[in-house]
Amino acid sequence: MRTIALSHTNLTVPSIVAGMMRIATLTDEEIRALIGAALDVGINFFDHADIYGGTLHRCEQRFADALKWSPAEREQTILQTKCGIVPGEGGAHFDFSREHILTSVDASLQALKTDYIDILLLHRPDALVEPEEVAQAFDELQSAGKVRHFGVSNHTPGQISLLTKYVQQPFVANQIQLSITHSPMIAQGVAMNMAASEQSVTLDYGLVDYSRLHEITLQAWSPYQGGFFTGVFLDDPQYADLNEVLTRLATQYSVTPMGIATAWITRHPAEIQVVVGTTKPSRMREAAEGSEVRLTRSEWYELFRAAGHIVP
Repeated sequence: MRTIALSHTNLTVPSIVAGMMRIATLTDEEIRALIGAALDVGINFFDHADIYGGTLHRCEQRFADALKWSPAEREQTILQTKCGIVPGEGGAHFDFSREHILTSVDASLQALKTDYIDILLLHRPDALVEPEEVAQAFDELQSAGKVRHFGVSNHTPGQISLLTKYVQQPFVANQIQLSITHSPMIAQGVAMNMAASEQSVTLDYGLVDYSRLHEITLQAWSPYQGGFFTGVFLDDPQYADLNEVLTRLATQYSVTPMGIATAWITRHPAEIQVVVGTTKPSRMREAAEGSEVRLTRSEWYELFRAAGHIVP
């Protein structure tokens, strides 16, 4: 398993993160099998969110109930969770208030049956955010030993800068949607100054470069989705050219096409983590094997082009 040093921490983390979004309906035995497969290949980083599972904190609770880990086993793992999305019958809203952050974290600690969370992410940008309240919450959580490190998810450079003007703790991660086919934060730079190309339009104000400059690790969610929850591109005839290249390179490197799709992300020098939200133990192994493949530049760009992006 390829590993990276997580900036602003003393943690060495795997390139693959086990996403726990879909475990609510699994049996205890199935959850243990999934986690066991992850640990067997060196994935000791588990990603949660308070809203995962249909009801608040459901996946966190299922995770802890199924595993029943000892304190020593807990120390060998990295638990990350998120807060800030508030579901409702009329639609969700976002809440980065001090009160909501503190309440959500306490509920996550109880559900996960742990005394601390390694990394807390703010899930979706709150348009009504008062950054001073976020700073107060983070200070209280850190001083109480409840959260060790902090970050965000789906945030732009401007949104991060606003928060960091007040927050004292360095942001260690930003979790964003990223795959070969859904990679505007990378594709727009490649097509820079091509006025007639939609690909050249800046949608995130240079998020990848900003993250590298400020040593914020990007985490790629939905790494095999064609678009925003449009279905996976693997074996999808709509992506015939891409799948042809994935299959050929998979044979060359003795991994699966999913492994090559993983390798495309981990090849980037930003050292991006890949969040694999699967319920199948075999998928954890495929992703781990792919993370160890180092594609050549020509192979990386061939996949990029096959996915439909312009390479001028």
